[in-house]
Amino acid sequence: MKALITGGCGFIGSHLAEILLTQGHEVIIIDNLESGRLNNIEHLQSQSGLTFYQYDILDFDKIEPCFKSVDWVFHLAGMADIVPSIDDPGKYYHCNVTGTFNVLEAAKNQQVKKLVYAASSSCYGIPDSYPTPETAEIRPQYPYALTKYMGEELVLHWGQTYKIPVMSLRLFNVYGPRSRTAGAYGAVFGVFLAQKFHNKPFTVVGDGTQTRDFTYVTDVARAFIKAAESSLTGKILNVGSDNHYSINYLVKLLGGEITYVPKRPGEPDCTYADTGKIQKLLDWKPEVSFEDGVSIMLQQLEKWQDAPVWNPDSIKQATATWFEYLGS
Repeated sequence: MKALITGGCGFIGSHLAEILLTQGHEVIIIDNLESGRLNNIEHLQSQSGLTFYQYDILDFDKIEPCFKSVDWVFHLAGMADIVPSIDDPGKYYHCNVTGTFNVLEAAKNQQVKKLVYAASSSCYGIPDSYPTPETAEIRPQYPYALTKYMGEELVLHWGQTYKIPVMSLRLFNVYGPRSRTAGAYGAVFGVFLAQKFHNKPFTVVGDGTQTRDFTYVTDVARAFIKAAESSLTGKILNVGSDNHYSINYLVKLLGGEITYVPKRPGEPDCTYADTGKIQKLLDWKPEVSFEDGVSIMLQQLEKWQDAPVWNPDSIKQATATWFEYLGS
């Protein structure tokens, strides 16, 4: 197949590109390199099946020709992180909503065979039930979550109205090699691995008993390919590890001292995907255990040597608007 990945130089996108190329598919990557990194696909660039365009999905005239004769579109380009979305919601709206509109229009014009969207489990907010099913009430707590959900709504509507075969995968707490090492205060693995490398205490939020559905990146990439290969359309599927793990357990696996920072408003005590639907419809199951995944991350600890090293004071400063706007 001829596959196009928006955000293909990013964390998940680069793993997806690698697997697709290994399977013999042709891969086109579109990435503006705002958060993606060229060195994420450096090891792939000698392969004849890979084409890279440094374009922004907001520039429709540039991206639309790239969709010509494409079979599968994997739309992973987007802006993440909570605090920056509170500080600059307009930028998130343009990228995650208008950018998704552009990708859909290009896919429609070029009559692609399948479009798979990277949605976010943050749309559930603080859910009522665990494991959380796809039918749970939508309760976004901050602009990032809302704009990702709005993108999903566009995808499903374009599928319904213009008969583009589409799927939306709601991702839960993806981790693994090539996850972002710099930028805004964000994902716990990036924070903890930099602290581990520099022998600093882990900054655990609250009491550390909160749990997360940590899902290994190659399992997530396989889910995207399974969705593209299937004849299904118009479906929303959770992608999770089929389990959830406390932050205290993660710290135990990583090994190190702890310092505590205040619990944050709008964050759930648990994220835990009900994956029954994707297991039934796509015959997909996670393969990499949490313990094995953490071990792989520790083997690559030096990759976090230049990442920001957070401490309670810098975290307090970085999350000030979080408490200001989301606090009760």
